[in-house]
Amino acid sequence: MAAIDTIRDTRAELPGARSSGRQGYVRRLVRMVRSLANRIGSLLDRRRSRLALLEMTDDQLRDIGISRSDAHREGLRPFWD
Repeated sequence: MAAIDTIRDTRAELPGARSSGRQGYVRRLVRMVRSLANRIGSLLDRRRSRLALLEMTDDQLRDIGISRSDAHREGLRPFWD
């Protein structure tokens, strides 16, 4: 029975191997993935709104104060721009 007293968890002694370190890493990874997903979502929203400009009628464009040529120029821009 005395031998059981000498067994230790060696993972707790290694720097960076603590469970709180792993949890911090997972939190940072989740935050980064969420940030990337939000960025991609905003880029796709921008692309959808630019395509919607191309589908608007002249009356609708006039209501929002944009000319047909401005809408065409904006609608053809790449989503990352």
